[in-house]
Amino acid sequence: MTYRLVCHLSDIPEGGLLGVETSGTPLALVRDGGEVFALHDVCPHAGATLSEGEVDGGTLECWLHGSCFDIRTGKPVAPNTLPVTTYPVKVEDGGVFVAVPPPSG
Repeated sequence: MTYRLVCHLSDIPEGGLLGVETSGTPLALVRDGGEVFALHDVCPHAGATLSEGEVDGGTLECWLHGSCFDIRTGKPVAPNTLPVTTYPVKVEDGGVFVAVPPPSG
């Protein structure tokens, strides 16, 4: 996988979210405790945009039905039972880079 620049670190508020897209993949970027995490920006429960949700205590809560996901692993916390995909992130020289598999097809 190739890391792609998706934004600048300053674009993501501490404790907040930013929705971006790279290689046709929607991403919810979470900045929490000085780290950045990337999750697929679509809730597997109802298809809502996760980057419109809230971050609290290491989880991302979907705004539509309250499904929560661990920002590090994508595992569901409650009430959903389906995980969300996470992607590797690295921050270099103020840039946020995410590795997303190329589109299939």
